[in-house]
Amino acid sequence: MLNSAEYLKNLFGMEGEVAVVIGGAGELGGALAAGLGQAGAHIVVADMSEEACKTRVEKLKTLHVNSSYAVVNITQRNSIQNLLKESLNITGKVDMLVNCAGINAGNSFLEVDPNQWDKIFAVNLKGMMETCQVFIESMLANNEGGSILNIGSVNSDRPLSHVFAYAASKAGVVNLTQNIAQEFATKKIRVNSICPGFFPAEQNRQLLNAERIDHIMRGTPMRRYGTPEELIGAALLLLSKKAGSYMTGAAVYVDGGFTCSWF
Repeated sequence: MLNSAEYLKNLFGMEGEVAVVIGGAGELGGALAAGLGQAGAHIVVADMSEEACKTRVEKLKTLHVNSSYAVVNITQRNSIQNLLKESLNITGKVDMLVNCAGINAGNSFLEVDPNQWDKIFAVNLKGMMETCQVFIESMLANNEGGSILNIGSVNSDRPLSHVFAYAASKAGVVNLTQNIAQEFATKKIRVNSICPGFFPAEQNRQLLNAERIDHIMRGTPMRRYGTPEELIGAALLLLSKKAGSYMTGAAVYVDGGFTCSWF
């Protein structure tokens, strides 16, 4: 009989596995990288800035997480292909992909710039689609399968004012995730999403004026923001080969109750 620590390690442990975390140099991606790494996975931090990647890897090493990095621009398919190649060169395989890259902008609807719209969709949705394509091809080729985690948003489920392109792209993330999950469910590949509530980070702090903060707090039953570490539990569940083995196409909301609020 396993003791409690052995049981949890057996259920959620990721020893010997490799996770590529795109957007891993950011706040939310960095927290997910740390969580997966401390569960035993080797982390490949992937982001646009080499300096930011190096900084994140140094932080992970202080947590005794095995980690490396690769620079990527997910709006360019050849860059995604190079990321896969570098990851395989470093680690020999990729078991998990986390798509955490994202950008945002705040405008009223009539102020939405079509070029800005295209840029947001290029990162938040098209880039995610292409990373899934590239990495799934590799997962199919190795016959071991794998697990993909895409980051959506509470905006995937409902509108929020002045973030039209972001909200539409994140709605697409959940739909894309479900469609990919359906196609590859019999091929050892699981694809799920986490939809965070309000987690202040680089991409959204400039949008949090007093009026918006008041609206968010009144609509969030827990009456507070989330912290990046509060995404780790859901990520471990969805990515784990054992704990999440029968989960695919799921959208797990980690939002302090926002999506169940009547406000």
